[in-house]
Amino acid sequence: MQRSPAPLAAPSLDPEATKGVGFGLAAYLMWGCFPLFFALFEGVPAWEILIHRVIWSCLFLVGLVTLLRRWAPVVKALSEPSRLGRVLACALLIALNWGIYIYAVETRHVFQASLGYFLTPLVNVLLGMLVLRETMARLQVVALGLATLAIAIQLIVLGELPWITLTLAVSFGTYGLLRKQVPLDGMSGLFVETLLLLPLGLIALSWLGMSGNSHFFDTAQIGALLMASGVITALPLLAFAGAARRLRLSTLGFLMYLNPSIQFFIALLVFNEPLNAVQLTTFVLIWIGLALYSWSAWQSRPRTAREPSSACD
Repeated sequence: MQRSPAPLAAPSLDPEATKGVGFGLAAYLMWGCFPLFFALFEGVPAWEILIHRVIWSCLFLVGLVTLLRRWAPVVKALSEPSRLGRVLACALLIALNWGIYIYAVETRHVFQASLGYFLTPLVNVLLGMLVLRETMARLQVVALGLATLAIAIQLIVLGELPWITLTLAVSFGTYGLLRKQVPLDGMSGLFVETLLLLPLGLIALSWLGMSGNSHFFDTAQIGALLMASGVITALPLLAFAGAARRLRLSTLGFLMYLNPSIQFFIALLVFNEPLNAVQLTTFVLIWIGLALYSWSAWQSRPRTAREPSSACD
């Protein structure tokens, strides 16, 4: 009796890519809820919160690196100054991104922040083409054109450049590009980034204390929130760094939709920010561009044909 052929096994998923998707989802979920956290800092300037984010993130990572015995790659990186150029650039970019974002939340410009993060995937596509020589499909070109049109509408109709949106999109998109090229694991890379920023943070904190402008001891709640900002800053960045080293820029851009979507609804439903016709038009153009980009990415994904299974499958 002739035996039926064994069923063809389904292609296995790349475990590293799967892990990268998990890291990406965790990072973007946490980032999406950030406006709710930073809205708690009543009366504390954005730049002072930034200082504490740097300092407490670094201290938190010292404990984490020590606990997990991960000092070897950190010491190796610090002993090779030639490797620190991109890390320093990452540190400066992420500090800029943090500061602008906190300012956007404090001044209730969360819609602009949300639009900036909606725009970031398209910035990733552009950077992937210009720097990494990734191929840009025709629909991706159209998507970038729509994003450019959206920014032009705000500039022409409102008479002002949406600088919060553009700064957040370009700084974070460039950070993702450089972070992908840093030969350090996620935790070590993030620790070295914050360590390079630590001297500036300590100098600024000392100046605040001596000038009597520090808010750290205003109330126990403010002090605790400033300390906690380091932990909640480090956790999603650790997750993002883990995702950036495992996924293509285009995949990171696709996952990132979750972050600005949460922020959009927080701005609309929690902060009750006004959404005028020009802003809505801008969002719609960006959303259409993202839909075209997503469709293009889906169509160009690698496909593995699967043979029909046998009757005994």
